[in-house]
Amino acid sequence: MNPAVGISSGATGGIGAASQAAARVAQLQSMIQAVETGSGKGSFGAALAEATAAGGPATSALGEATALTPTSTAATTAAAVPTTTAASPGNGTVPFQSLIEESCARYGVDPALLAGLIEQESHFDPTVGSSAGAQGLTELMPETAASLGVTDPHDPAQSIDAGARLLSEKLAEFGGDTELALAAYNAGSGAVQQYHGIPPYPETQEYVKKVLGYAAGYANAFGGAL
Repeated sequence: MNPAVGISSGATGGIGAASQAAARVAQLQSMIQAVETGSGKGSFGAALAEATAAGGPATSALGEATALTPTSTAATTAAAVPTTTAASPGNGTVPFQSLIEESCARYGVDPALLAGLIEQESHFDPTVGSSAGAQGLTELMPETAASLGVTDPHDPAQSIDAGARLLSEKLAEFGGDTELALAAYNAGSGAVQQYHGIPPYPETQEYVKKVLGYAAGYANAFGGAL
């Protein structure tokens, strides 16, 4: 080891090999890009044949990569994009859409409104929990969840059903007023009654606005305006 430069004499060969490898990769990438953009021979096989005839360090690299190269751009895209079936068990338009529609039909709630509430509460992540103790997609407090028959707050079906039922109860309590029902869902019915409207809590006021905004965005997915 030469302490002045920090490189051993035996590393020289390694640096040279690294440079050759970099050159091989660069040439290979250039050939593949030419084929994919249509400026090359038109096929990976043609590019391989050309490289083989020319010889040089890229030939072996190109040959080795042949087995690893997707046969089409579509194949490359499909391999790179993960599936979302587990995260979106509905019809793919809105996460948990079928569960939302079933529960809302059961309790007479607009599904877009419940979807907006879930977006605000948990961003459709059934594993979440707040520092206050609320859990699941609809962020129910333990005592509330228990009163609604929930045994597993992180189970999407149970959380969505209980959230739809609770929202339905709040809507009935406040004469169908969506804003007051959402305020009561967030801050409690007592606070809404005390202030005869949305409580002057920044969190609750922002909550109502955000849920309604999300709901409007989901309306088309459920077949109509909110």
